[in-house]
Amino acid sequence: MAQLEYDTLSITDAVIGRLADCQDPRFKAVMTSLIRHLHAFAREVDLKGDEWFRAIEFLTACGKTCDDKRQEFILLSDTLGLSMLVVALEHARALQGRSGATPPTDATVQGPFYWEGAPELPLGADIAEGVSGEPALYSGRVTDLEGRPLQGALLDIWSGDGDGVYDMQRDGSPMRARARIRTDGQGRYWFWSIRPTYYPVPDDGPVGDMLRKMGRHPNRPGHIHMKVSAPGHKEVTTHLFVKGSPYLDSDAVFGVRESLVIDFEPKEPGTAMDGRRMTRPYHVAHYDFRLIPQA
Repeated sequence: MAQLEYDTLSITDAVIGRLADCQDPRFKAVMTSLIRHLHAFAREVDLKGDEWFRAIEFLTACGKTCDDKRQEFILLSDTLGLSMLVVALEHARALQGRSGATPPTDATVQGPFYWEGAPELPLGADIAEGVSGEPALYSGRVTDLEGRPLQGALLDIWSGDGDGVYDMQRDGSPMRARARIRTDGQGRYWFWSIRPTYYPVPDDGPVGDMLRKMGRHPNRPGHIHMKVSAPGHKEVTTHLFVKGSPYLDSDAVFGVRESLVIDFEPKEPGTAMDGRRMTRPYHVAHYDFRLIPQA
C-alpha cells in the first residue's frame, strides 16, 4: 500500500518519486533539482504559512503587472541576479575548449525593454531623431576572435532617452532610439544616437516593493543595448556602459562588466569624423565587438 502521510523530510522524495514516468530526461533532472532545493529552502528558513501565502500573492501580482510592453518576471529575475547568472553560464559554455584566442565580447542581460522589429537603417543614420539627450557618435568593428572583419554583421540597438525613459514606457509612443544596422565590407559600423544616462528600473510594481523591502535602490548606470550577430557566429546580447556613470558599482540587475565600460569623449561643435556638421557639443564612443564562431 502506498504511503499516505509524509513528514518534513519524506515529502521531498515522495514528490520526486511522482516524476518516475516523465519521458523528458532534461525536464526530469531540472524538476528534481528544483523540488529538492525548494523544499530545502523551506526547511532552512522554517517557512511560515503566512509567509508562503504572501509569496503567492507577490508572484500573482507580478503576473498581473505583465503586459505586451512590460515583463515583471524578467525584471524579477534581473534584480535577483538570476538573469546574469544564466548569461554567465551560457557564456562559459560557449568558451569551453577554446584557449589562446582574443577574448570575445562579454554578454550581459537583455533587460525588459527589448522590442522586436526595429527598423533597419543605413550606416551613419541618427537612430535617435527627436529623442532628448546629448548626441553621440558610435563606431567600431565587428570581427571574429582572430580579428577578421565580419561583413554584414547585424547590430540590433536600443536605449532610453536623455531622461532614461524607453519608448515603450510612454503610452502610444512609436519606436525611438532603436534600429538595426549592418557592418560594411571591413566590418565597420557607425551611427548616431545619444549618450545614455542612468535610470531606475520600473519600481511602481511588486519588484519595486521587493527592492525597497530589501533596502536596495532600483538604478542602472547609463548604457546602450546591442544584440550583435553574424552568420556562423554566436549572437551576443550586451551593453556599452558610460564610464563614470553613477551606479556602475551597484547596478540593480548586476549587468556591468568592466570590459563594457567605455569612454564617451566630449567634442565641441564642428565636423564629426563621419563628416556630419554638428552645431552643438556631442560625444564619441568606440567599441569593437568580437564574436564566437559556432561550433
